[in-house]
Amino acid sequence: MGLRITDVVKNLLIINILMFVGSNVLTSSEIFDANRMLALYYPNSPLFQPYQIVTHFFMHGGFTHILFNMFALVMFGSPLEALWGGKKFLFFYFFSALGAVALSFGIHYFEYAHFLSQLTPEQIQLFAKEGYDALSKGYNYENGSLAELNLKYYSYNYVPMVGASGAIFGLLLAFGMKFPNVELMLIFLPIPIKAKYFIPILMVFELTLGIAQFSWDNIAHFAHLGGALFGFLLILYWRKFDSGFQH
Repeated sequence: MGLRITDVVKNLLIINILMFVGSNVLTSSEIFDANRMLALYYPNSPLFQPYQIVTHFFMHGGFTHILFNMFALVMFGSPLEALWGGKKFLFFYFFSALGAVALSFGIHYFEYAHFLSQLTPEQIQLFAKEGYDALSKGYNYENGSLAELNLKYYSYNYVPMVGASGAIFGLLLAFGMKFPNVELMLIFLPIPIKAKYFIPILMVFELTLGIAQFSWDNIAHFAHLGGALFGFLLILYWRKFDSGFQH
């Protein structure tokens, strides 16, 4: 299997790099707050805009984030595009990305509803009115329990999602199904593992981290799983029905 970068993958790579460089330059020069405008906030947030569902696919949280995503895009996306053709590959890519949003939004809805049920109407009004402003200026409430609740309220309303990871996990899942015997290696565990074993292990790992919700972990694991799930369902659909795409 060659490492030639296929056309759609190349264009996605260019767009992501341009967005990463451009957003960082504009934000650092205080011309445009790209993270506030183009990252995806949850629908309950006052910062949410529908177009963010698409723009956040091309935003990344740092150099390491975009490096790993683009490396995976090239390594796993190019063989799939060569197999499927450009149109089918691009549809799969965005379908997986939207699946990541759908599952992440669904999980967030129930978690946020449960959190709000633990607050009094007065607390909700207080956090909505002044909690965000206080935290954005580096302050919080002196009362420890109130400060903790305010931080949670902030995280549910003002911490956005960025990145193409949902689409990437869809590609990983597809690669494991289409090229099951190709051997893959983790950077920190350089032992070759066939894709048909590697991908399920990775998905279980993501599910474990998503359920555990460690305080140090700010990765949207359920978005990753949503991308993989929707990618899996789309492949099953294509197997049963004509995909309708031509190379």
